[in-house]
Amino acid sequence: MLNKAGKNRPTLLLWILLFLFVVRVASQLLVAIGWGWFLPPMHHWYSGLLPYRYLLPVQIVIIIVYAEVCLSFTRGQGFLVAPRRTLGRGLLIFGSLYFLGMLVRYAVTMAVYPQRRWTGGSIPIFFHLVLSAFILALGQYHYVNGPRVGLASSLCR
Repeated sequence: MLNKAGKNRPTLLLWILLFLFVVRVASQLLVAIGWGWFLPPMHHWYSGLLPYRYLLPVQIVIIIVYAEVCLSFTRGQGFLVAPRRTLGRGLLIFGSLYFLGMLVRYAVTMAVYPQRRWTGGSIPIFFHLVLSAFILALGQYHYVNGPRVGLASSLCR
């Protein structure tokens, strides 16, 4: 069932961003098990802040959560499909900070390690940008389509 914001749902964009992240996780797994000879080496895939044996389960949880969001938007129903302006504002703030943090991380990485320019070690940063873009798209949907709750609308009730 489509709500009034049904035409404005970022369903395709969310699926594309999820697909990109799944490809990243699958590619890194191929490299980790030795089947990704055609892909960049493991040290290009992650920063090493979290050992891979812990990183992979976290990535799988992210995929499950993002997939549930995508399925909810595809169906047109679910908690995250009903637009909420306040939720949108929070997601936009968090997503913007996350996105900007990754841009700063990239700039610092390139300044400190110029030999990595442009792709060496930037794979994780790019995919953090993908994850933050998902949050920003979801936040934009909620903020634009959510009912404006304020003093004026409260007085009209």
